[in-house]
Amino acid sequence: MLYVKALHVIFIVTWFAGLFYIVRLFIYQVEANEKPEPDRSILIKEYKRNSSRLWFGITWPSAILTLIFGTWVLSYVPSYLSLGFMHIKLGLVLLLYVYHFLCHRIFKSLQKDEYKYSSQQLRVWNEVATILLVGIVFIIILKSALSMIWGLAGLIGFTVVLMLAIRLYKKVREKNEKS
Repeated sequence: MLYVKALHVIFIVTWFAGLFYIVRLFIYQVEANEKPEPDRSILIKEYKRNSSRLWFGITWPSAILTLIFGTWVLSYVPSYLSLGFMHIKLGLVLLLYVYHFLCHRIFKSLQKDEYKYSSQQLRVWNEVATILLVGIVFIIILKSALSMIWGLAGLIGFTVVLMLAIRLYKKVREKNEKS
């Protein structure tokens, strides 16, 4: 069982790496769309190619293998499903898969040169995976020792700090672009 658990963790890591980087590539592609030619065409072509390789070569396979190995781990210890912390963890994992599918929609739109989101909106979107990661890790490590109220307060506080950091980054970036 430890090998299966190790594989589950490995594919969680590669899945998150893919999710973090794919949205970064979305941001770069949106920003490249605002550049003059020929830079615009060259950059967009490269970002589309890199996004496609990452999405279908790493992120999707990792999401699928995470699900397979996670289900396999649960089949070894079915009593976990009766524990409250596992319901919360699986709820957050479900939200992570929803996030993944929404990223897939953004991916498909950008591949068709449909730009629905600004780079700033995508920067905020990029942090959703971070928030889910923090929630999942704390739930699975602390289990029942985690008070629901403190856990929720901590997650909300973490989210607020991330959003403030995004705003600060935007101000610094705008200041640097003006100088």
